[in-house]
Amino acid sequence: MAKKRNFKYWTGRLHLWLGLASGLIVCFLGISGCILAFEQEIRGFTEPYLFTTAQNQTLLPPSALRVIANKALPDKHDPHSISYQPGKSAQAAYYNADPEYYWIVYINPYTGQVLKVKNMSTDFFRIVLDGHYYLWLPPTVGQPILTSATLIFVVLLISGLILWWPKNKAAAKQRFSIKLNARWRRVNYDMHNVLGFYMAWVIIFIALTGMVMGFQWFAGSVYWLSSGGKTQVAYYEAESDTTAKTVQHLPAIDQIWNKTRAALPGFKGSIDVHIPENNKAAIEVAINPDTYTYWKSDYIYYDQYTLKEIPVKHIYGKLQKASAADKLARMNYDIHIGAIAGLPGKIIAFCASLIAASMPVTGFIIWWGRRKKRN
Repeated sequence: MAKKRNFKYWTGRLHLWLGLASGLIVCFLGISGCILAFEQEIRGFTEPYLFTTAQNQTLLPPSALRVIANKALPDKHDPHSISYQPGKSAQAAYYNADPEYYWIVYINPYTGQVLKVKNMSTDFFRIVLDGHYYLWLPPTVGQPILTSATLIFVVLLISGLILWWPKNKAAAKQRFSIKLNARWRRVNYDMHNVLGFYMAWVIIFIALTGMVMGFQWFAGSVYWLSSGGKTQVAYYEAESDTTAKTVQHLPAIDQIWNKTRAALPGFKGSIDVHIPENNKAAIEVAINPDTYTYWKSDYIYYDQYTLKEIPVKHIYGKLQKASAADKLARMNYDIHIGAIAGLPGKIIAFCASLIAASMPVTGFIIWWGRRKKRN
């Protein structure tokens, strides 16, 4: 008599074949996610040029650091931004799309000494990040592949919970603990199921936030649901009024920087001054009170000629004017890496990523063992 094939049977088939199809990519995403979870902390231990001892003298303004950085990279255009943070070296960041490059010049903001000129294309964490986002392929190719694998993994988590769900109380007692004194195959089986159950509730948030970054349709759907049916305003560049040019005694970026510092006495966070790339661009100032996360930043835009503030309607404006849906969209990356909950959140995200990386391995061992047994 043929065995009756119920819902759990077909769920198991789906779980198996989707797992085999996406296992390698999921394993890679989990391992690279573990590495990236503590990027800031590892950099703090391994890159001494990130830090500068506070001195009893005036900080050099952005225009002065701009000149110093341009001398250190004479073949590059003006820096994209100049970043300040107490106790840290100033950073002049250079970005360009065509030809593509990304450099950072680390400068002592008191003396103007160049501490490091770094090509970020050879930076270890940058290389890992490019793999985690794009699989080292062109973004239009790599990102859909990785995000599709993440979507499959979400289905695997749901189907895995269905398969794990105990039939009765007797079975439930065995589903919440790993029997370490059993044979290794049983230990492997328990690790796949028990650890998967406990961490699925964290992993699913990491996966969903990854899908927000990878699929525009998914990001739009999340915003639509969280805002009660509204569409997110697309990001656009704020523009200066080129007809209102005025004579300025100080460079505009220095005036905006001075104004920002005067309004924030004793500020311990970071202040980034974005230099206008052309005569239409605005001066952007990013003010982040919590440098371990990004979502709390205020982004303020100024006309480079009149120095008047330019209001914006997209989510990257002032935090106090952001809606609940805007704030959730801003939090997405910090939720993804666990930073939203501080160091404990990063530790949880690290453990969840490690378990996510192990699940395709332990699952494959289970499948291979059963296959050999049948043969």
